[in-house]
Amino acid sequence: MTLVAGVDSSTQSCKVVIRDLESGEVVRTGRASHPDGTEVDPRHWWDALQAAIADAGGISDVAAIAIGGQQHGMVALDADGAVIRPALLWNDTRSAGAAADLTREVGAEEFARRTGVVPVASFTATKLRWLADVEPDRAARVAAVALPHDWLTWRLRGYGPAAPEADASPLGPVLGELVTDRSDASGTAYFDGESGEYDRDLLSLALRRDASDVVLPRVLGPAESVRGGAGSPAAGLVVGAGCGDNAGAALGLGAASGDVVVSIGTSGTVFAVTDAPVRDASGTVAGFADASGVFLPLIATLNAARVLDRIALLLGVDHDELGRLALAAEPGAAGLVLQPYFEGERTPNLPDATATLFGMTLASTTRENLARAAVEGMLAGLADGLDAVLDAGRAHGVAAERILLVGGAAQNPAVAAIAAQVFDAPVVVPEPGEYVASGAAAQAAWALTGERPAWPVALTAQPPRDTRPVIREQYAAHR
Repeated sequence: MTLVAGVDSSTQSCKVVIRDLESGEVVRTGRASHPDGTEVDPRHWWDALQAAIADAGGISDVAAIAIGGQQHGMVALDADGAVIRPALLWNDTRSAGAAADLTREVGAEEFARRTGVVPVASFTATKLRWLADVEPDRAARVAAVALPHDWLTWRLRGYGPAAPEADASPLGPVLGELVTDRSDASGTAYFDGESGEYDRDLLSLALRRDASDVVLPRVLGPAESVRGGAGSPAAGLVVGAGCGDNAGAALGLGAASGDVVVSIGTSGTVFAVTDAPVRDASGTVAGFADASGVFLPLIATLNAARVLDRIALLLGVDHDELGRLALAAEPGAAGLVLQPYFEGERTPNLPDATATLFGMTLASTTRENLARAAVEGMLAGLADGLDAVLDAGRAHGVAAERILLVGGAAQNPAVAAIAAQVFDAPVVVPEPGEYVASGAAAQAAWALTGERPAWPVALTAQPPRDTRPVIREQYAAHR
């Protein structure tokens, strides 16, 4: 049996999945936690990766490995390979002003044309501008910029800070050995996923200096690989390029052109797999690349599963009972509409918004209707995001032929059933799984064999298509 390993180094934790190359069967798994915060010393990720590998029984019998990880985080290295400051994560918003400055200096349309994205606080370029403005001495020391998965791949292969650092690596700080893939690079705001090239002028603008000598990770193709060095945890292994987390999930789900992934976590994401790039000058849709050679236009919402958490708490029920209440009400909840902007919203961009309940009458204000309004409002917000993706990609023939509904909330039968009423496309619910890590394992298999594996993905639900226009019509009337 040939084994391949995939890693998901997410914001909260590190997961390792080891799969059989031929069947895709999960053989064993491991996990370790990450510290909380919006800035983290990358050494904690390295410690967690080693712990998760050990928890999975090690990788001595594995033929290939790849690392998927949280996008956008800024890992700034000096000439000795040392991390200059704790990494700013995707959810660190202190660079919002820097994002506005860069957009004003370049222009939203020009940024979208050159990189497929318009700067927001999440992206790496804005964090580098923040560093240049607020910590200029540190910015002056930047010799290389990596993303979280790039840095972990580098460390796993045996590279890292030079002695006398406490965690010095056996092969030393060879910055030229940093590698990445097009999916993660496309979230920096200084890379064009269509051409596959970095935009050094935008990098220089972000750092407020000539950045022509700053090392950026070499971008590997989907089937390309490097090797683990002597004395490293990955010694002798084929090491794939790695990928961003959403691209990893798309690989793990086997998503192809025409598929749309709707992920309901603490926040929500909607992304489509498309053959052509999407460039949205409004900034609503991020025109990312994917890990297979095509594209992954994406929107994110701030309010997803937490909407259900809050309404369940308000009603004094668990999530199973919330679902039963929701299904006991008619579609449209008798006119009760929840606009679920509890924490402001990113799509649409309304950071100061609050949630609002519309249509309260003596007849409509029941526990059942409130439960359904919560589910409908959450899904209608995600459906608005899907509309934005489709509108931005319409000129390129982007379409939603199938909705893959994932995340913990997707396993609630009420969410799946109501999704089939909200989305105007067939909905399927894959079984729960570590799809980012599984996607990284698929990438490792691809690098090992030269062919993308076609591992099966089991479904837990495939509700009948039952579009009810009233749900979205009511929601739109109060948008």
